[in-house]
Amino acid sequence: MNVQTGAARYSPDFDQPVRGDTITADRYTSKEWMEGEYEKLWPHIWHLGGVTAELEEEGDFIRHNFGRESVIMVKQADGSIRAFYNTCPHRGNRLVLGDAGSTPRITCGYHGWQFDAEGTLVHVQDPDDFEGGNPCGKVKLSELRCETWGPFVFWNMDPNAAPLLEWLKPFPERLANYGLENWIRVINVSADCEFNWKIIRDNFNESYHLPTIHPELSTFINDGLPTTLFEMYDNGHNAMWMVGHQATTRQDFHSGEVPAILDDVAKAWGLDPADYKGRTGDLREAIIKAKRELGPGRGYKNYDDMTDQQLVDYFHCTLFPNLTITMSPEQCQILRTEPHPTDPAKCVFQHWCLYPPVEGQDEVKGTPLGDLPLRHDALARHSVYGDGVSVGYVADQDLSIGTTQQQGLNSRGFTGCILSQQEKRIQRFHELLNDVVLGPPPHR
Repeated sequence: MNVQTGAARYSPDFDQPVRGDTITADRYTSKEWMEGEYEKLWPHIWHLGGVTAELEEEGDFIRHNFGRESVIMVKQADGSIRAFYNTCPHRGNRLVLGDAGSTPRITCGYHGWQFDAEGTLVHVQDPDDFEGGNPCGKVKLSELRCETWGPFVFWNMDPNAAPLLEWLKPFPERLANYGLENWIRVINVSADCEFNWKIIRDNFNESYHLPTIHPELSTFINDGLPTTLFEMYDNGHNAMWMVGHQATTRQDFHSGEVPAILDDVAKAWGLDPADYKGRTGDLREAIIKAKRELGPGRGYKNYDDMTDQQLVDYFHCTLFPNLTITMSPEQCQILRTEPHPTDPAKCVFQHWCLYPPVEGQDEVKGTPLGDLPLRHDALARHSVYGDGVSVGYVADQDLSIGTTQQQGLNSRGFTGCILSQQEKRIQRFHELLNDVVLGPPPHR
């Protein structure tokens, strides 16, 4: 099916054609598709491995388990960060078993082989018992590409991949004014889920589900089609600008009293909601003005560099294939799904929330998981979705449809997606996957 026309608003500068490939169920359910992704997709993209705050001193390390791979990122004496496969070259044992730590030597728990921060073997048992002599200084850990952007550390298995900043375009430039470099990751939660990783990626590639899955957002995020702007870029990434600090235009919030949540936001910036009864849509401009006047005095130094749109709106950046960065002026959310090592009907969901350092502030109010201390990984945990442990109130709602959709995709009655224009980003996402996993159209 081809979604070329409709009511949704796409940027004339950042739009892409789609072919209308049928989005088949097998890509969510078959091991053949999973193997194709492991062979042709995952080795060639940049993976977000962690944050620089965890890597301050030489020997500090973080581990990222991704599908069948495990990667460790290690701080070097010169301040750089290097990434290595988390496997001992002796007989393949995993070296690092914890998520983060610090050590002068990376030591294999099996036979005690030790490697320095540069990945060079520096100690073995019985060094004279090897053909060719002592292997120390000769054997090294297998290294990967490792680069940073803002507070984030990325790694890549492909030595020929484009540099990170090139791969990220246009987001480093589009997000520069937020001053992300020193933001603090307060929430670091994840969950094992009973559905394919692409189900939630589809969800983050559209806003069609907001009125039904997230109805409470409608009072302070305008999800109406005339106001939401969609963008799709040449490199496969896409974005969505949603008007914030304004209720949805899908129903009439404008002519009555200021609805809940939006009224609290108004009060927080010294505005009386009663003054905007019958004209609630005017609050957005009033909040922009109040933030300009009051923000710097409250410690929000980054406001000075931000545009009016950035001060109040929500910018959803979806990076192909599996990473979403949702920006608002006081919060950066990282939302990602990663594949299960062997089962296409399972994945790992990850949710991080970062906040700007504010002078005199030691607590973040109203995070997706309640009030929390303003410090690194104030809340860090891994769970199994459905066990009653939240990964964030909005994220919980997103995950709620995953298992039932996975079940429905197994039905003989499902013959392919029927998409609206506002879901065009889903169509292109799957056509890009087709090109990677199956090959470009002439070869299919």
